[in-house]
Amino acid sequence: MSHGIDSSRSFRPLGIAVLTVSDSRTLADDRSGDLLIQRLRDSGHRLVERQIVTDDVSLIQEQLRDWVMWDQVQVILTTGGTGVTGRDVTPEAVRGISDKLIPGFGELFRQLSFASIGVSAIQSRALAALSGATYIFALPGSTGACRDAWDQILSLQLDSRHRPCNFAELIPRLDE
Repeated sequence: MSHGIDSSRSFRPLGIAVLTVSDSRTLADDRSGDLLIQRLRDSGHRLVERQIVTDDVSLIQEQLRDWVMWDQVQVILTTGGTGVTGRDVTPEAVRGISDKLIPGFGELFRQLSFASIGVSAIQSRALAALSGATYIFALPGSTGACRDAWDQILSLQLDSRHRPCNFAELIPRLDE
């Protein structure tokens, strides 16, 4: 079975929101958020909105719930808060508003990260989920992790031309 981009199919840009979860980052120094925005724009998608919130479950969930209600947001990318320290609460926040988890994303991300950072990949709790008809991908806060996730997984799965299948083509059927 072949896989890759099928040039006979049309690209459909998605509306993507980016949420940085950090107690210390600002728009001036949010490198992982900047990287994700550059990557999604370079891929032809639309940035709908960008926000930064502190490592607080209720604040994260409030922002995620807000975006899930927006018709123009099909995908939310979070960066930060996926580690194992006491302040790392992004996975708990995402799980708390999710209808379905997508466990394969975190497993594949950690497998790919192993090639870059070795056994340290085990410290990531990156995950993906659906809330209503909106995909949420919770990524670590490092630029390397965001680059790996975008370049090796998300750029393909959010491209409606990717074969044999992709997340983008399922969007019209997510709320059936």
